[in-house]
Amino acid sequence: MMKKYNLRHLVFALIAAAGMVACDSDLLETIPNDRLSENAFWKTENDAKLAVNALYNDLDGTNILSWDALTDIAHTNQNFEVQAYIELGAYDATSSKVYTEWTNAYKGIRAASYFLENVDKVTSTNAGLINQLKGEAKVLRAYQYIKLAGFFGDVPLVTTPISIEEGRALKRTPVAEIWDFIDKELNEAAALLPVSYTAADKGRATQGAALGLAARANLLAGRYQKAAEAADKVIKLNVYGLNESYEKLFSYAAENNKEVLFDKQFIKDTYQHSVFQILAPYSQRNGGSTFVPTKNLIDAYETLDGKLITDAASGYDPKKPYVNRDNRLKYSVFLDGDILPSGIAFKPQPNSGTADAIGSTYIASTTGYNTKKYINTEDYANPANSGINIILLRYAEVLLTYAEAKIELNQIDASVLAAINTVRNGRNDVKQPSVTSTAQAELREIVRRERTVELALEGQRLFDIRRWKIADKVMPGPIYGITYVNAAGALVTVQVVAANKVFDVNRHYLWPIPQKERDLNGLLTQNTGW
Repeated sequence: MMKKYNLRHLVFALIAAAGMVACDSDLLETIPNDRLSENAFWKTENDAKLAVNALYNDLDGTNILSWDALTDIAHTNQNFEVQAYIELGAYDATSSKVYTEWTNAYKGIRAASYFLENVDKVTSTNAGLINQLKGEAKVLRAYQYIKLAGFFGDVPLVTTPISIEEGRALKRTPVAEIWDFIDKELNEAAALLPVSYTAADKGRATQGAALGLAARANLLAGRYQKAAEAADKVIKLNVYGLNESYEKLFSYAAENNKEVLFDKQFIKDTYQHSVFQILAPYSQRNGGSTFVPTKNLIDAYETLDGKLITDAASGYDPKKPYVNRDNRLKYSVFLDGDILPSGIAFKPQPNSGTADAIGSTYIASTTGYNTKKYINTEDYANPANSGINIILLRYAEVLLTYAEAKIELNQIDASVLAAINTVRNGRNDVKQPSVTSTAQAELREIVRRERTVELALEGQRLFDIRRWKIADKVMPGPIYGITYVNAAGALVTVQVVAANKVFDVNRHYLWPIPQKERDLNGLLTQNTGW
């Protein structure tokens, strides 16, 4: 495994950043011993490195796993969770989930802006290093704005640290200007960043990360030419490729593999998270099953010969629903009979008598499915002490972004089919048949389905169904899970009790601006319908 960059430095830098205060000129000119003064910091290249390291703490981690549960392909398993109310449409501008995503993003933006305002104070003869660090900060700031634009639309554009009073005078910037800023920021960053780092600095933002995020942002904005161009630049760097195994993609052994453009890096015992505890089946040391896949996701996977299960010629057998299916299904979701990290078989049927049986406890998956991505045997002994990196952007997404953008532009050529087919059959353990159609409408549906199954449970579906304007069609209605044979020998499909997803076309395509922010600043207008 390649060495991760030193996150211990990150933690120390956070403490330093939190304590930076200007000295009072009326006091004796002494250096406080419980914090770092601005007069003592921003002196050396190492100060600059520590400061930029601290910015990575504000990247998303396991919270991205919650976003798909706000869509048709996953579900928040416990109905008392704050996020469950968003699924049910029973939320407003006071939602703590909405507020947390807003405040966390702006916290990251302020930290990056503070860095960019101060880094030139550092005495250095290594202009290349300082420019690299600026590029990293720009990528990290742009990343936060991509989320804000996707969640809220128009948001305040802030590029310098501001006072409380200045914050109370902010107005929302039109989202088109936010997308302009993001594109400019990421292209500037790409020009400052290296293509790769040595092993000791793995995890830092690269040129590929900047360009890949630019491709994502422009796709979300519907700026297809820019999206295609940015994705093509990533492809032509010739440093990325698909990991040979989809099954192992989210394992410790595959960390820092050639498919990862951008991730948040963690270290067991030092800078850990609890993904195992959050996602694992209940039988696995009381795994939380917090966000669980739905039947909609499982049904999206083709058969091995590339047919939809709704196709009469597919040979799909509802009594053997997981046989002859795209391998990405069994690598992404725990299915009936799978061996769990503890060594036991996963048996979620209500009549199975196991800890994972639907209804055995309110924590067990209510759909009978559990997420398999990021669940590693190495974390079984201590589920709250995972060090697995959380992937934020990978090469498969870039390929699909390139293909989708070119399809929407109706610039369909061999490169489009190559991008799609690389994702479909470019791994040792995923061999879906190649796509040959050049019809725009057909390819549009193919690439959308590929995004659904390839990137399932990785946090992209919410943004996708919003920008495709299909959320009001795919979201509403009951939540379904596994189909099993009951005691009478009949096939029964599980329906989650007391849970109907709601999506109001007149308001839910954007989240409301948090009420706490509007209470502090009356100039912040509200989104339509809220």
